[in-house]
Amino acid sequence: MEDLQRLREAIEAADRKLLAALRERMALVEQVAETKVHAAYPFRDRPREERVLEGIRRAAVELGLDAHEVERLYRLVMEMSIARQEQHVRGLDTVPLRIAYQGIEGSYTHLAAQRRYAHREGGALLTGCESFREVASAVKEGAADLGLLPIENTTAGSINETYDLLAEGGITITGEIVSRIEHCLLALPGTKLEDLRVVMSHPQAILQCEAFWREVPWIRPQAEFDTAGAARKVKESNRRDLGAVASASAGRLFGLEVLRAGIQTQAGNATRFVEVAREAVPCPHDAACKTSLVLLLSDDHPGALGDVLTAFSRRGVNLTKLESRPALGTAWTYRFYLDLLGHAASRPIGEALEEIRPMLGELRVLGTYPVAEVP
Repeated sequence: MEDLQRLREAIEAADRKLLAALRERMALVEQVAETKVHAAYPFRDRPREERVLEGIRRAAVELGLDAHEVERLYRLVMEMSIARQEQHVRGLDTVPLRIAYQGIEGSYTHLAAQRRYAHREGGALLTGCESFREVASAVKEGAADLGLLPIENTTAGSINETYDLLAEGGITITGEIVSRIEHCLLALPGTKLEDLRVVMSHPQAILQCEAFWREVPWIRPQAEFDTAGAARKVKESNRRDLGAVASASAGRLFGLEVLRAGIQTQAGNATRFVEVAREAVPCPHDAACKTSLVLLLSDDHPGALGDVLTAFSRRGVNLTKLESRPALGTAWTYRFYLDLLGHAASRPIGEALEEIRPMLGELRVLGTYPVAEVP
């Protein structure tokens, strides 16, 4: 019995060491949370979690432990760590801004969000979503303070889903960002261009590389929900006939090799993103502003749209974008989206809006916001 007691005491001492190590881990994850908030990194990084677990499994085998049981334990530790980070962030004196974006770490929207919100006073908490609609819903439901959505590209044109989400209401444009987009062909290290048969990416990225596909007729482009997500699938597949079109950052993140850089059709390829929120925010008085509208004509008599546009041109208001999208529920009826230079409350735009209002079945200001700098 004395031997058993000594062994039990030794186990209790080992347990205290485990608890002390766990406490140290929790202190470190709090620092991780603050660093992520400051640098505008996603709160949860599932690809990294899987890489950590892979290393844990290998270490468990080397130590003669059951790898599956150790993995199960560490998954619980990771969930505990995430909960601790969330609790710590909620307790900060300055609450970070919650940003929703489409994709995972390394996607172009994630990179644009990092550039915009990194080093913001109070920090930013980024959350990746699978779809544009999920981003809009997070903002509408209050799960996110802001969302970032791509709306047009210099090569592939307008991104219709974003326009449709804006038409549904519940969100308003509070800002815009323009980012240069350089697409890279990524594959497993050692892969040659001739080895590839399928290359995955977001449909927009595939469209933006149309000229490249003509150069490599043996490769079939395949649509995926996200550029960085496609890169992750290549890494996980371990297939040399599979590639992805994504950013160089995504390639570094997933340990892939850049077979070709800059495969986009246009050298100056850029994407414009809009920042959306539930409520409008004041546009700085000293900033060059842009106003976005959505409207529906009350009838389609000849020259109806021209009458609307003339109301702005007569007052010297510059129209920078005109887009049409089908109005759901009525065949061959269209909503028109206009981007104007100037503030919605300015005299020229205000007078024009009053003039055209009787001509319209619907008129809504989607937002007035500072004009983005073009990189």
